[in-house]
Amino acid sequence: MTKLRSLALALVLVAQPVLAVQPDEVLPDPALEARARSISQDLRCPVCQGENIDESNAAISRDLRLYVRERLVAGDSDAQVVDAVTTRFGEFVLFEPRATGSNLILWLAGPVMALVGLGMAWLFLRQRRPVAAPAETLTAEERARLDRIMRDGG
Repeated sequence: MTKLRSLALALVLVAQPVLAVQPDEVLPDPALEARARSISQDLRCPVCQGENIDESNAAISRDLRLYVRERLVAGDSDAQVVDAVTTRFGEFVLFEPRATGSNLILWLAGPVMALVGLGMAWLFLRQRRPVAAPAETLTAEERARLDRIMRDGG
């Protein structure tokens, strides 16, 4: 049983996300490579769409990784690299689109809808009528009989 637990623990430790970055893509300068990895985490694979380009094995992701590293070696800042990639491939490659232009609608839609929902809930609660107390449905004779039953226990 301990061997099985050890094997399970080893599998959990090994099951970390595997990066698709090939050894021939890695830059010799550790600082530039760290910047490239940081930028790659924010860029979406155009084919896979749910993975960043560091994790994707698609050919286009490899091209994007090489392009990012090429721009960094050329001396571009991180913002310039991201601008160059978005100019070439569109804003779709950004996991977090910029809050400008038509994307502003997407950024504002969530908070606006939340405010509208809160307003509607407030109006609903405000206009709701209180529940009236039930009217007395027993006659005086029935009330006296009920009191007698309750007092005598039967």
